[in-house]
Amino acid sequence: MDTLKGVESFVKAVDEGSIAAGARRMGISAAAASQNIARLEQNLGTRLLARTTRSIALTESGQIYYQRVKQVVNDLEEAQAAVGELHGQPQGKLRIASSGAFGRHVLSPLIPVFAQRYPRVSIELILTDHNVDHVREEVDISIRFPQQLEPGLVARKIAQVPLRFCASPAYLDQYGVPHDPAQLREHQCLVFRLPYDGRLLGWVFVREGVRFEAELNPVIISNDIDSLAKLAVEGAGIARIGAFLADALIEQGKLLPLFLSNPDAEHSASADIEPLDFYACYRDRPSAGGKVRLFLDYLMENVPAAWRT
Repeated sequence: MDTLKGVESFVKAVDEGSIAAGARRMGISAAAASQNIARLEQNLGTRLLARTTRSIALTESGQIYYQRVKQVVNDLEEAQAAVGELHGQPQGKLRIASSGAFGRHVLSPLIPVFAQRYPRVSIELILTDHNVDHVREEVDISIRFPQQLEPGLVARKIAQVPLRFCASPAYLDQYGVPHDPAQLREHQCLVFRLPYDGRLLGWVFVREGVRFEAELNPVIISNDIDSLAKLAVEGAGIARIGAFLADALIEQGKLLPLFLSNPDAEHSASADIEPLDFYACYRDRPSAGGKVRLFLDYLMENVPAAWRT
């Protein structure tokens, strides 16, 4: 049993980059984790980690040992979770990675109820617009939009989120209101850059069944949607923002929506705004069951009804 504790402490320390961080993942003190690793090294008769004041590094023996035992630790965790789920008690870690804005404004408000419902499931929410490696980063579910989808993962559509083109009242008073997507090239556009490949995320419309991207004049570019929303509120230009973030700002009067589909509205659209689909992605494997299925079902039931597909 002491050997297993040492192996787990060693693997978690390597995965997290430090003994203290690995200990937090295990729910023990850094001192206890360090002692576990020291006993393991003593039993093996070799040093596995070269420790400094700020970090750790694998020795040659540590590299070989880590590659052999990492999967053992993962298999033990999955076996324990599977036994618990067999008896109706989902347990174990559930690592969820999400694009930043969706995770911040949609997932974060939903997770507490799920956590209360299944107290033996330990949830970690990772917010990043970079594509995560499910195997290397031990991610169970990643929430992605279409440009992030990749082969090798099962993708389940969970929401079709309306997008809002919006600007502050002050900006529209100064520069006028665009009524057609072609007019966007004459305006100051606040555009999102995809972090994982550096492309600008195009502004897509649909007219008479035909998709097209508007020509833009990007005056400010950011890889963070919340920052673009704040820039729009401050009058920097027009931004394209998901309804989960934009609607509250519109209700508060800080932003005004553009290209509305209502023909009686003041700023009526000459083309429809293409919504943004979000997918839950996971590896197709037996361990993707249990708590993963429970969370996906919970998410599907609790996203706004208008977003469900």
